[in-house]
Amino acid sequence: MSPNTSKPQYLHIRDFILDGIRERRFTPGAKVPAEVELARQFGVSRMTVNKAVRDLAEAGILVRHAGDGTYVAKRQAESPLLGISNIADEISARGYSYHAEVHFVRTEAASDEVALRLGLPSGAPVFHSLIVHFEGEAPLQIEDRYLNPRWVPDYLAQDFTLQTPGAYLLHTCPLSDIEHTVEAVLPDEAEQALLKLPPHSPCLRVLRRTWSGKHLVSFARLLHPGNKYKLRSQARVPK
Repeated sequence: MSPNTSKPQYLHIRDFILDGIRERRFTPGAKVPAEVELARQFGVSRMTVNKAVRDLAEAGILVRHAGDGTYVAKRQAESPLLGISNIADEISARGYSYHAEVHFVRTEAASDEVALRLGLPSGAPVFHSLIVHFEGEAPLQIEDRYLNPRWVPDYLAQDFTLQTPGAYLLHTCPLSDIEHTVEAVLPDEAEQALLKLPPHSPCLRVLRRTWSGKHLVSFARLLHPGNKYKLRSQARVPK
């Protein structure tokens, strides 16, 4: 391979690895070609290859194991903490297939906790859905959601294998306010089974309430495997 000399040689090697990750030739957890192989392929020194690999490792894209080789890092799923995004779009953007398992969508009487969260009398009718979202074949999130039927009367009629509740709500009830609480928890046996986790696996739980205008529309418990998910926030610091 004879790279264009208009840019440093190590950048060609870096771009080759990045293209391989984007095109799924090097998948998360997979081993990338050895440095000696890349040096021979590009006709460069091991030092040049080492710089490209080292830069990608420092960026968290590759993981190096002494005596074993270099692997594509297994990226954690990431969601914005200060906003709401569609989990199906997040998963697709990372190059994985998305699907959902809908366990139920029904009307029930609000428990004391749910009534308090939604600002309703205890026992008032609420819509309740339980859905597991998958990244590829791996369960990534349990979405346990309650809604005030007054503001989303057609919720029960939706097919949530075709669109997520989040996407539906963003379309029908334009978001005005969000409240998030994040906590580390141990899942119960039912949650372990839904997320296919061994016992005592830590999870990240987000409690989310959303408003549309003055209306408190939804309360959701979102549970994620702790080793597969992270939340990110970014804010401008006043000067």
